[in-house]
Amino acid sequence: LNPNRNPHLSRSEVEQYLADYCGARKVLWLGRGIEGDDTDGHIDELARFTAPRTVVCAIEENTRDPNHEPLNDNLTRLRQMTDAAGHKLNVIPLPMPEPLYHQDQRLPASYLNFYIANGVAIVPIFDQPTDRIVLGKLEELFPGREIVGIYAVDLFWGLGAFHCITQQQPAGPGG
Repeated sequence: LNPNRNPHLSRSEVEQYLADYCGARKVLWLGRGIEGDDTDGHIDELARFTAPRTVVCAIEENTRDPNHEPLNDNLTRLRQMTDAAGHKLNVIPLPMPEPLYHQDQRLPASYLNFYIANGVAIVPIFDQPTDRIVLGKLEELFPGREIVGIYAVDLFWGLGAFHCITQQQPAGPGG
């Protein structure tokens, strides 16, 4: 459904599809994805809702890293967006891990590829100092859920992590 990959789909057609089949009342559009991402910017590497109006957003503070500019652009966009009811979003920046490579290919490693399940959130970690920062922030944002960090570098060799390997289904209209 990515209009950038399929020039025959307009943004309005994608939005209509999401409204019809997923019950979406508003679609928020971000820009480019991160280095190494073979999906052309799946959201599970960039930004995730943690509550109805709260979004965590990946940021790269190293201005020389190729992810800095697109992630900064996404952060700026999110800070200007509203939810379906017109309320401003509460945008929480989360750092990216240090770049990871496998056989000279940059991996799309991101803390945002977490999986939310009953009473728990499974979060990829990388044995880096930023692991504790991210786990602590997610504990604040998911009260009542256990936040479990699991070393995920090997999963990212396949270009994804916990969110990518799950089969979540959104509720349909009226569901």
